[in-house]
Amino acid sequence: MANEQKNIPEVSYSDQVKIRREKLAAMQAEGKDPFQQTRFDWDATSQQIKDNFDAMEGQEVKVAGRLMSKRGMGKVSFCDLQDRDGRIQLYARQDEMDEQVYKTFKKYDIGDIVGVVGEVFRTQRGEMSVRAKEITLLSKSLLPLPEKFHGLTDRETRYRQRYVDLMVNPDVKRNFVIRSQFIKFMRNYLDNMGYIEVETPVLNTIAGGASARPFVTHHNTLDIDMFMRIATELPLKRLIVGGMDRVYEIGRIFRNEGMDPKHNPEFTSVELYQAYTDFHGMMDIAEGIISGAAKEILGTYEIEWLGEKIDLTPGWRRLSMVDAVKEYVGIDFGAITDDEEAVKAAEAKGVELADAAERTWGNALYACFDQRVEEKLIQPTFITMYPVEVSPLTKRSPLDPRLTERFELFVCHSELANAYSELNDPIDQRVRFEKQVEQRERGDDETEMMDEDFLTALEYGMPPTGGMGIGIDRTVMMLTNNDTIREVILFPTMKPLD
Repeated sequence: MANEQKNIPEVSYSDQVKIRREKLAAMQAEGKDPFQQTRFDWDATSQQIKDNFDAMEGQEVKVAGRLMSKRGMGKVSFCDLQDRDGRIQLYARQDEMDEQVYKTFKKYDIGDIVGVVGEVFRTQRGEMSVRAKEITLLSKSLLPLPEKFHGLTDRETRYRQRYVDLMVNPDVKRNFVIRSQFIKFMRNYLDNMGYIEVETPVLNTIAGGASARPFVTHHNTLDIDMFMRIATELPLKRLIVGGMDRVYEIGRIFRNEGMDPKHNPEFTSVELYQAYTDFHGMMDIAEGIISGAAKEILGTYEIEWLGEKIDLTPGWRRLSMVDAVKEYVGIDFGAITDDEEAVKAAEAKGVELADAAERTWGNALYACFDQRVEEKLIQPTFITMYPVEVSPLTKRSPLDPRLTERFELFVCHSELANAYSELNDPIDQRVRFEKQVEQRERGDDETEMMDEDFLTALEYGMPPTGGMGIGIDRTVMMLTNNDTIREVILFPTMKPLD
């Protein structure tokens, strides 16, 4: 059928808005205000009709959604109705429904939300459709949708107006369906292992559990500054001390830092802690959650992300940081015992190091990894045994006290998880906190603060514990093959237009 707009002069955006408001005013004057509609009890969705067409053909259904297109002429109209599952065609004929209802329907605009009572059938062209008998306007769209052939493609606008993005770009919803499915899978996985989901404070008097710059706010009643949490680690480990042996929290984290394709100031992570295990136990859980979710949600271990083919089949590579630097940079830190020699070896490879106070064996090792190795890790890889300088909350290795029992999981040169054999020695923890405080006093506002209450908790005794954080946003980026975190956060942080 020819499009209704053919041979009609183009109407400006402002005129379209005016016309829609005039239509609304006319309806209200006639006592037919669409905003007075309170409910519509639909009983079928577009996908249910398509999946069960043979059984539903000829049956009456009630469907509801947004009109995304209108085409046809005179006494016959075709429309695309978009509901929560997708789209289905509506077929309306004047001689098959009340004439006045049909004439009123002809005045509806693209974007209007309607409820339809009709019969499931297939058109002469074979398209599964609903033959409308009754059409009720449930909400009037006062603003025109973006031009249908181009849609909403500007990323900046899409993120600011996610509601329009979801209307006109149906594939966008898939990202958030997969996100929800991943979180559900992860919850079930941990619940089945005997974990308890808990909640800890978002507002804290001390920003701890990570190296990050916090957001600061003020509590008026107590007249104190407080910090929005940068991690959930320290409260969760207090629960381990208290005897809750397996706990996890899925929640929003806030870090007052830069923004780029992998970072948003507020993001979602899961942190989990399990008594009587170590970082090896956390590796098994990370691999089980992520590979299992891919298989269940996507139906395969083989995916694409950032232009690379990724194989998530269980059995991921586990590589110490010393071995990784030896393999990719050509420096064997295992054979170096002196700080000065380590720094010289790193600088000889063009690796940059921080000020004099940071020129240690451990910092040289980490700088080599950070600047020369991470970018080369494509397939799932656990990098283990981190220097103590960059792991203030981690148990030292009994084989080399310069290293800690820590890993980070990398896929496609992106960190997805971070885990420790948790430090449970309160004396060692105090010394490391003190070193962090010294760094803070030298101007590093991303280092740990002294947390006396946490030290008190450790002094009561914390069992050997494995702990881990998994970045949900980045993991969903991988599962949905997206190159920016803003595609998997419904409302990413945006600079105000003014």
